[in-house]
Amino acid sequence: MASSLDKLKALTSRLEEKLEQKEKVLVDISPKEEFLSIEKEVITISKPKPLKKNVVMRSEEVREENIKRVQTLYKKLKIFEKSPNFDTIFMYKAMNLSGIGLKEDDFGEVREGKYIQIIAITYEPDKNGKKKAKNISLGYFGKAETLNNTLRNEIIEFVLRWRYEKAFQNVEHYKELIKRVDMPKETLF
Repeated sequence: MASSLDKLKALTSRLEEKLEQKEKVLVDISPKEEFLSIEKEVITISKPKPLKKNVVMRSEEVREENIKRVQTLYKKLKIFEKSPNFDTIFMYKAMNLSGIGLKEDDFGEVREGKYIQIIAITYEPDKNGKKKAKNISLGYFGKAETLNNTLRNEIIEFVLRWRYEKAFQNVEHYKELIKRVDMPKETLF
């Protein structure tokens, strides 16, 4: 029994010595010196890039990441059951939620007693040829009271990221139109 106690004491003293050594090393480096060395590294590592090129690359990267996340949510929320081809979901004119607020004053609030759905909106001609809005349910998620927070957040994220991609597509459309205007021609068409 004495040998076990001696071993424990020896182990404890070695641990205390190692802790003291670590504390000495930390005390020897002052915070100011550490900050200066880090600051020097940052200055030498980071080189400024042309702003215009950097901004273009950044928006492309953001768009690429956004579309990946939309695809993930498309599968996870089983939107493919109602719209089997992923690319066709961007042919809809708009997308909204039923049962969850997306306005500034009620953002993310689930409306009690309502059913949660992702609604896609298209414009189709009626029998007289007049365009009318048509709502298509892309996902039904049950009553508001049964919706868990994770699913609610994913539903909101899907709609917002879809809208974000749609905005990118609209920007591309306007870029093409502006190119047509910038060309020196007698007429645009």
